[in-house]
Amino acid sequence: MNKTMRLLAVPTLALGALAFSGGSAMAADASYSSTLGQLNGTTGTGTITVDVTGDTAMVNLQVNGLAQTFMDGPYPHVQHIHGGAQGACPTPANDTNGDGIVSTSEAASLYGDIQTTLTTSGATTPAEGLNLQLGGQGGSYTIQREIPLDAATKASLESGKAVVVVHGLDPATAGVSTEVFSSPSDLNPDLPLGATSPALCGTLVASQMGAMPSGGADTGVAQETGNTTGMLALGGGLVLAVAAGGTYLVRRSGAKA
Repeated sequence: MNKTMRLLAVPTLALGALAFSGGSAMAADASYSSTLGQLNGTTGTGTITVDVTGDTAMVNLQVNGLAQTFMDGPYPHVQHIHGGAQGACPTPANDTNGDGIVSTSEAASLYGDIQTTLTTSGATTPAEGLNLQLGGQGGSYTIQREIPLDAATKASLESGKAVVVVHGLDPATAGVSTEVFSSPSDLNPDLPLGATSPALCGTLVASQMGAMPSGGADTGVAQETGNTTGMLALGGGLVLAVAAGGTYLVRRSGAKA
C-alpha cells in the first residue's frame, strides 16, 4: 500500500513542478508604476504600469482630460520614458525665464533625455520623440503594448530614475498669453512652446517585485484648474506641422522632449 502511494505521488509532484515552472516563466521580472502629476495648468490625469520581462516591457498608459482638439482633429500628445538625470519632475520654481511655462529644456536637468518613446505603434526609439503621428490622439487615450527595452531605459527603471512625461498643453488652461503659448518651442521652432511642454509627469516606482527605488516617486505639482479645448494655431500662426490629409508628423533625432 505504501509502495503504491509513493508511485502515485511521483507524477503528481512532477506535474506540480511543471505548473510552477510554467507560471514563473510567464511572470514579469519587475513591475513599475506611477500616477502622473499635473504641470503647466494641465487638468488631466494619467497612470502607467510597466511590467518588465527580460528585454521587453508591457506598457499600459491611461490618459484622461488633456487638450482634445487641434484644427478640428484630435490633439496629438507625445510621451516618453526619460532617464539619466535626477529621476524627478519639475515644479513651477523651474520656470527660470519667468514666462509662465516650465519648458522641456527647463525640466531636462531633473528628468533627463528621452530613452524610450511611448508610441502607439511602431518604433519606440528617441528618434520618434516628436513623431506626432504616433502620439496619443485626443484628450483621453490608452497605450497598451509590448515594447523592446534597451539597456539605458532598464538601468533607469532599476535605479528609480525613470520618469514618464506626457507633452502638450491646453491653451485654455495653461494660464499664459497667446503670445507665450504660441512662441517658438525650445525643441523645434516650427512648433508652439505649449505644444511640446510637459503636461503630466511621474517617476516610475518599483512594485510587486524588486526593491523600492530610493526617494520614491515625484509626480510634480498640480496647478490651476479649468477645462475646455483650444486650437494651437495661435498668435504668430505657429501650428503643429500639418502634412497632407491632416497627418501630423515631425521627427527629430536626439530630442529631449
